[in-house]
Parts: sequence; structure tokens; C-alpha cells
Amino acid sequence: MSEAISMVKFGTDGWRGIIADDFTYANVRVAARAIAHYVLEHENPKAGVCIGYDTRFGSRSFAKIVAEVMASAGIPVALASKVTPTPELSFAVRGRKAAGGVMITSSHNPAEWNGVKYKASYGGSGKPSIIASIETYLGKELPQAAHPAAIEEVDFSPEYIHALEAFVDLRIIKASGYRFLIDTMYGAGSGYIAGIFERAGVPYATMRSEYNPAFPGINPEPIMPHIAATREVVVKEKCAAGLITDGDADRIGAVDEHGNVVDAHKIFAVILQWLLTRKDWPGDVTRAFNTTKMLDRIAAKYGRKLHEHGIGFKYVCDLMLEQNILIGGEESGGVGISKHLPERDGLLNSLLLANVMADEHKTLGELVAALQAEYGEHQYGRIDMHINDALKESAIRRAKAGLKDIAGLKVLKIETLDGIKFFLENPTCSGKPNAAETWLLLRASGTEPLLRVYCESCSQESVQQVLSAAQAFVMAGETS
Repeated sequence: MSEAISMVKFGTDGWRGIIADDFTYANVRVAARAIAHYVLEHENPKAGVCIGYDTRFGSRSFAKIVAEVMASAGIPVALASKVTPTPELSFAVRGRKAAGGVMITSSHNPAEWNGVKYKASYGGSGKPSIIASIETYLGKELPQAAHPAAIEEVDFSPEYIHALEAFVDLRIIKASGYRFLIDTMYGAGSGYIAGIFERAGVPYATMRSEYNPAFPGINPEPIMPHIAATREVVVKEKCAAGLITDGDADRIGAVDEHGNVVDAHKIFAVILQWLLTRKDWPGDVTRAFNTTKMLDRIAAKYGRKLHEHGIGFKYVCDLMLEQNILIGGEESGGVGISKHLPERDGLLNSLLLANVMADEHKTLGELVAALQAEYGEHQYGRIDMHINDALKESAIRRAKAGLKDIAGLKVLKIETLDGIKFFLENPTCSGKPNAAETWLLLRASGTEPLLRVYCESCSQESVQQVLSAAQAFVMAGETS
């Protein structure tokens, strides 16, 4: 038991591991007991919990194990009767006024991974205080009820799909005549947007819509190189945009009509601009430390306060619960809108992109070009450096010691909200109208031998120049 306990570590909203290595039935029971303990002590256990699962190997079986643990402690369970997107599970938790929810998924990770996410009663990721509380119960004996509670199999999708359909204007999307490519990457989002478009009469094509726990040839993450095929198919099928969701459908990716990747920053910016101009809903804007500063310019134009916070959707969720937030998001494709859920939702955001295109009478490529023209060209790049801990720690230590220049560009200032961000003086940008600031961020993973390097600048050439220099700086630790 003690070895199992040491393997179970809760992160932002749960625990993940490699199937059959540390993600085993025994360890899932350890995690489930801790969550059940928390529900018994801090929530209303009679309200029950909702449990969902994605398309990964063994997910339904692991979900049944969690359900049995909960029921044995006297906590009623609503167990999904079929594969469930994470935002649908969160929507069900809030809608049913449940004590909480458990989602079996490892989101965008490779096929050999699976995980346990905890969703709180408000329909979003558990606050850090909640996750910390759950961890205190790891390894403790779970009180058993005299009579186990009921486990009811439930289809959570009707209410969720109705909410999606009500949030967007499907009539306008149909009238636009645009055709969309839907790529669900073999994941839990399969059939949702296609079904909505089918009923509304919106033209569409699909790819990778079958469930496949092997995610053949890709990780179910809507970024390159995993969406290279999407780029080809959107052009071949003559679609105005490709709408992509990750393994559990809480993140979004997109491709424009020419097959160009539209990164998560541009998606966030497109939706934000539309909310402020077409909806004029009240509220502030939040963004993570590693996201585009184009969002700052859009928020400023419309007089909205912008909150910058650490990396992870938990910060967006916390702000949504505590303040009047309209929209918040992160670099990895997670965007949440408070009128829907304090949760990222790739399916809703896919529909919103289609709605924006229809309202503005522009393809996705045209929308991005219009933003770049109005707010200045903002280009972005990220490198994930899988390096040993010694090299990772060396890079962070040398960066913290202070750098005067990077890639021949003078360091103007440094920020350390989450990682180390260098703002650089960039002469090649100074001649451009409304040029983006050039910045570089180094952020080390706390749980794996990984260093992420992020950059934004006024051109792709400038981004690549800075990223290459940063890579060289990191690797120089081998000889220093």
C-alpha cells in the first residue's frame, strides 16, 4: 500500500500515470479513496458524485473501480453510460448539484497514459486548497457504509448538448454557407459537433472521428506535428476552417482554409474580440503568463481589466469564482467563458469559432489577418526540451543569475511570475506598426525532465531566432 500511495500525486486537478506501470487498479483505488474521504468530510456526500471517462485504454473499467469505491463509502454515483468529454462531466456536476466529479482521462498525453481528474461542485477544476486536502487522505482507511450506495448509469450528454446549441447561433452558421472540418483526434469529442451541425444543416466533414485508444501516429494534442494531416484535409475538403479537439475535448486547436495552423493565442483573441464587439457582455479578461500580449491590447481597447496569472487553468477557475470574469485562457488551448462554465471547453469554443466566422462573414484566415492588421503582428513559438534534471536546473540557475542579451537582443526587463520571462529590445520590430513586444520565457516542469521555452515577437523569423538562441543557451550547461 505504501508504494502505491507514493505513486499517486495530485497535480492541477488530478493524478496521471502510465497504464500498467503506476496507473493500476490498486493505485486508482488509492486515489478514489482519498477523493471519497474528501467528499465525506467537506462536501454533502448525499448529493453524490458524477463519474465520466474518455476513449483511453481501460478508462471505463477504471471509472467502474472509482464508482465502486464511492458507493462502498455510502456516496451515490451517477456513472456515465458512454464516453464523456471532460467539459460534459463538469457540466453534469454543476447541473445535478453533485458533491463533485471524477473524470478518467489523461487529456492530451500519449496513449500509454491515463489519469484521474477531480471536478468540484461548481463544475470546474478543484481549487489548490481542495486538491491539497484530497492528498492528505492518501493511504487513510475509508469508512465503509453499512449499505453501499447506488450506482446509476446516466447519459450526461442531452443537457450538455442542449447548452452548447443554445450558446451559439446555429441559424447564422448555416446561413454563412461555410463548410467545416471536424477533427476529434480519436477522442471523447467525437460526434458532438458533427451531430449539432447535422441537425442544424451546417455542411461539414470529419476525420479521426472513430474511438481509438492507441491514437495511432499522434498524441491527441491539437498542435503540430499531430495536426499535420488536418492541414491537408481542410484544403482537400474545401473547408473554411478545421476545428480540432484534444483527447478529452477540453482544449481546442484550429486550421484555417489554407491549411495554416491557427494557434491557441489567435483562437482566444478571435473569440475575445467577438465577445466584446458582438455580445458586449460584462467582465474582465484573464490570461496565463505564457500567452499572447495581443489580448492585453484588445482588452485595453474595450476598457476591460486584464488579469495575468500563473500557468494552469486552475488560476482561471479561481478568478472566475472570485471575480467578474468574462473569459480566461491559457497557452495550451484551454479557454473558458464564465456564462457557460468555470472550465475550458474545446467543443464550445469550436462552435464559437464557427459563429464568429458567420457573424463577421470572414474565413478563419481572414479573421486572424484582421486581428494582426489592427493590433500588430504577433507571432508565437514554443519548444519542449526533454532534458535531464541537471541540465534543466543549470539553465534556470544561469537564467536567474541574469542575462544582458539573448540572440544579440538587449534584455530590457525580467518578470518571474511563473518561470523567467525576458523582454527584449528588437530593432527588426521597431519599424513595424504597432509591433508586438519580443519576449522569451523559460519554465521548468516540476514533475518531469522537461524545460519549456516560449517566445512571442513581431515575425516568425524573429521568434525562431530567439528560440534557437535560447536552445543553445540551455544546452551550453553541458559544458559550463
